[in-house]
Amino acid sequence: MCRLAAYIGPPVALSQVIVDPSHSLLEQSIHATEAKLTVQGDGFGFAWYDDSRDMGLYPDVLPAWSDGNLLSLCRMIRSPLFLAHVRASTSGETSRVNCHPFAVGNWSFMHNGQVPQIETIRRPLEATLPDNLYAARRGTTDSELIFLLLLANGLQDDPYGAVRRVLDLLHTHGRGSGAPTALRTTCVLSDGQTLYAFRHATDNRAPTLYVKQNEDGSHILASEPLEPTRDGWNAIGSDQFVTITKDETRVVDLWRSCAKIA
Repeated sequence: MCRLAAYIGPPVALSQVIVDPSHSLLEQSIHATEAKLTVQGDGFGFAWYDDSRDMGLYPDVLPAWSDGNLLSLCRMIRSPLFLAHVRASTSGETSRVNCHPFAVGNWSFMHNGQVPQIETIRRPLEATLPDNLYAARRGTTDSELIFLLLLANGLQDDPYGAVRRVLDLLHTHGRGSGAPTALRTTCVLSDGQTLYAFRHATDNRAPTLYVKQNEDGSHILASEPLEPTRDGWNAIGSDQFVTITKDETRVVDLWRSCAKIA
């Protein structure tokens, strides 16, 4: 399983999430405490936005701790919204096109989890993609396919509805394949203005995700709290859909209409 983190708030150096904390994403790439694997060494990447919502993207196949550019880039790049990911692959070879975050247009996306029997159900799922999104494929991961399916199912206008529709698709095709293992997925994505996240698993064991609101109003999402004390960190529940803007955090149950403000 992978580890991921994201930030929204006043512009800060990427290092404040990826490098500097005692249990930073870089530290989690070597010493993850809430993942199946302790080491996440199959590549990494980060996507960042400027105030105009223009995106930069830096993926690499090296383990995060081995990349000679990561530290300097994270200290020099300042952003009001960014996503970062360290990979332990379950699907797809170790290559740059398979490293998260993935990007199409102004959307960026990263995933932690697994889609069972992906090679069996890939073809019928890809057949549902419109031509422009089918042509946008770059890699071979289940993660990128989930992203493209979300875009094909209305992500631009209705992120919550798109997630529900894609999960229904994965359930339907998974049952048809006779998959013996569970669908487990935790995703974080953004259009450059808002952060979205959701957790879902057919066995109620979706990969972990936490959120923290800082005193300056900024928010951080992370697979594991960035400090060992865990002060201020709240776990995102299974089957919850999270929307974070600069003004509020909204948590909605994926399968019900009720909502609450965090």
